[in-house]
Amino acid sequence: MALFSRIRSPVAAAFRLRYFSTLSPDSSTPLSSHQRSSAALSHLKSEQDPDRIIEICRDASLTPSSNLHRIIFSVAISKLAEGNHFESIDIFLKELRSRPDLQNARFASHSLILYGQAKMLDRAVTVFDEFYNKGLCGSTKSLNALLVAGLMAKDYEEVKRIFAEFPQRYGINPDLETYNNAIKAFCQSGSSSSVYSILVDMKNKGVKPNAATFGTLLAGFYEEEKYEDVGKVLNLMKEYGIPVGVSTYNIRIQSLCMLKKSNEAKALLLGMISKGINPNAVTYNHLIHGFCKEGNLEEAKCLFNSMVENDLEPDSQCYFTLVHFLCQGGDYESGLRICRECMEKNWVPKFSTMKLLVNGLVRMSKVEEAKKLIQNVKKKFSKNSYLWDEIEKGLLP
Repeated sequence: MALFSRIRSPVAAAFRLRYFSTLSPDSSTPLSSHQRSSAALSHLKSEQDPDRIIEICRDASLTPSSNLHRIIFSVAISKLAEGNHFESIDIFLKELRSRPDLQNARFASHSLILYGQAKMLDRAVTVFDEFYNKGLCGSTKSLNALLVAGLMAKDYEEVKRIFAEFPQRYGINPDLETYNNAIKAFCQSGSSSSVYSILVDMKNKGVKPNAATFGTLLAGFYEEEKYEDVGKVLNLMKEYGIPVGVSTYNIRIQSLCMLKKSNEAKALLLGMISKGINPNAVTYNHLIHGFCKEGNLEEAKCLFNSMVENDLEPDSQCYFTLVHFLCQGGDYESGLRICRECMEKNWVPKFSTMKLLVNGLVRMSKVEEAKKLIQNVKKKFSKNSYLWDEIEKGLLP
């Protein structure tokens, strides 16, 4: 059954025929639901035309109950927003809201988040009210979805207004998630000190903050460089009986690295180890990135080696960061070593980083190493091998 019963134009029908013929050359073999969904996702990633983006979604018979379908919705909205097709987004989501099977609170909340993703928070607020009048919004969950939409749209002032006005206007009781979303808005807008009054309100209403509450507040105070308040937050965590674990340390370490205070972040690492708290891969990733950004490549390499020695697995981004900055700093031999390790795991840094490494090896008269690297890239990742053809031809014989 088609997603919508409306009559398609001849152009849309022709597109639909081309679209599915590329998926199933044997027209006698019907596509499974998963095949249709996977095909829709694949086509969306390369499609730019707003009408075709919507047509792909319609023909895939999407339902928000499927995780894959929610991803497809998200990709479609992102593509439309990137092209500034906001009217198309509104029409598409309005059509979805008219579907009988989507007249429920679950899709109501999901559609609010999609509006937020498109940075159309004003429409999300209007639709929230429409849903409320239909009895589909008015729960704490729907309010939280609207707040998340505001955070995605980065409209922090509107999030603050919604948090202040909507619970009373719509008779909704805020829960921990509501407060945590509001706290994010205050912290991300540079108003972390205002959160103290929110904590008082939470206490009065019997809502206990959790580690995420204080983690957000810590990150906010670090960003504002209010170090005295960092100490106050840590004391509050003790008062509430919330342990300071590896996640809290990771927030502090990342915050310091973002402020280019990686040496202080490393001191925190040593401090947590001395307290019997084991760092994880995320801890090292933050530190490695921090020292790379500050140009201290030797420290970054030491931390990488320490990470591996402690049986912690670097992720792809950790490898990519280290290879990029090693090449940028002229340490091509180390860059090559790390890159080889990375590629053994079937991860390859972006083309610009690989090109930087290849050119660096050539300048060091390591042409053979450069050729082998290119061949390895082309063998493992043949999809983009054409990018290397011209570079490979330019290398010395």
